[in-house]
Amino acid sequence: MHLATILFTALTLLWPVGPPPPEILRGWQPPPGPYAAGHRGVDLAAPPGTPVLAPVAGTVAFAGPVGGRGALTLTLPGTGVPPLRTTFTPVTPLVPRGAQVSPGTPIAEVTENSHCPRSCLHWGLLRGEEYLNPLLLTRRAPSRLLPLAGGQGLRPGGRPRRGGPW
Repeated sequence: MHLATILFTALTLLWPVGPPPPEILRGWQPPPGPYAAGHRGVDLAAPPGTPVLAPVAGTVAFAGPVGGRGALTLTLPGTGVPPLRTTFTPVTPLVPRGAQVSPGTPIAEVTENSHCPRSCLHWGLLRGEEYLNPLLLTRRAPSRLLPLAGGQGLRPGGRPRRGGPW
């Protein structure tokens, strides 16, 4: 099954910080190779002490320090083999390894960091050893463009005009 199909049918996602949806300070920039430089997640604006919520139901696979920073990894059941895992750093975990959590459960708190120009939560997504864009989890049904009021942007007969006013 294609990744997008799994993500869109198996998951009901909440943002890990918010509401409202947080400001994205730095987006996903995949590296050209497994050991090359890149940004293997997204940075969401969040001051220290901000609760990190489980974006989906899952099992805490890891909760503890990594490289001097607190981290938490959540395994997402029903998302294929190997299952998807979502990661959060720098955090103070609030739940132990093995805990099963529901969407919206507080699982950690954001801690001070020097990863971002201002305080942030680094949110990652993996399948096995492959890093994916965690913003794929935020997608909903495909967007549809509707005509502007008064039929602007339409050709005679109500068909869309190419190169319309947008």
